[in-house]
Amino acid sequence: MKPGPLVIVSGPSGSGKSTVIDRVVKTSPWPLRLSVSATTRRARSGEQDGVHYYFWTIDRFDSEVRAGAFLEWAEVHGYRYGTLKSEVEPYRQQGRGVILDIDVQGARTVRSRFPEAVLVFLRTSASETYEQRLRQRASEVESKIQERLATARKELACAADYHFQVINDDLDVAVDEFQAILRQLFERK
Repeated sequence: MKPGPLVIVSGPSGSGKSTVIDRVVKTSPWPLRLSVSATTRRARSGEQDGVHYYFWTIDRFDSEVRAGAFLEWAEVHGYRYGTLKSEVEPYRQQGRGVILDIDVQGARTVRSRFPEAVLVFLRTSASETYEQRLRQRASEVESKIQERLATARKELACAADYHFQVINDDLDVAVDEFQAILRQLFERK
C-alpha cells in the first residue's frame, strides 16, 4: 500500500489554522487525520489532553526527545512543541493522510526528512487581522500577543517557500481551497 499524503500546514498565530484544519478533517471524504502534537504549555480553556495537544511536563518532553520519539520539535514562545513519530508514521502506512499543524521551523525539518510532504501556508490578506483574532481569544497577556505578532512577521516572510498559500479571510472559502489541494493529493495517490 502506498503511504498516505503528508500535509504540513503553517501560518501565523491567528490565521485560523486550527479552525480550518478541524473543519477539513471533519468533512473530508478521504481517510485523513490531524497529528496531535506534544507541548509543554498549559492547556487553554476548552483544550483537552490527547485531543488538541498532549500536555506534558518539561521532564517528560525531554525524556521523549532523548528516546527519539519526535519527527521534529522546537521551542516556540517559551514552550516546547513536537511532532511524535507515533502520530504520523503508522497512519501513513495504512494509506491515511496526515496533517501536521506546525511552525515554519518544524516544516523545514519535516520536509528535509519527507521531501514528498506538501506544504500549505495559511494566512489572512491583512496583517492587522492576526492581532484582532489574538485579542479575541483573550488567552494571552499583552507581552505574549506582541511576541506572537513579531513571530507572525517572520513567518509571513517564509510563505513563498510553501507549495500553496490559502487566504483565510472567509472560513468557507479557505476550507474549500484546502479541500481542493487534498483532492489533488488523494486522486493522484
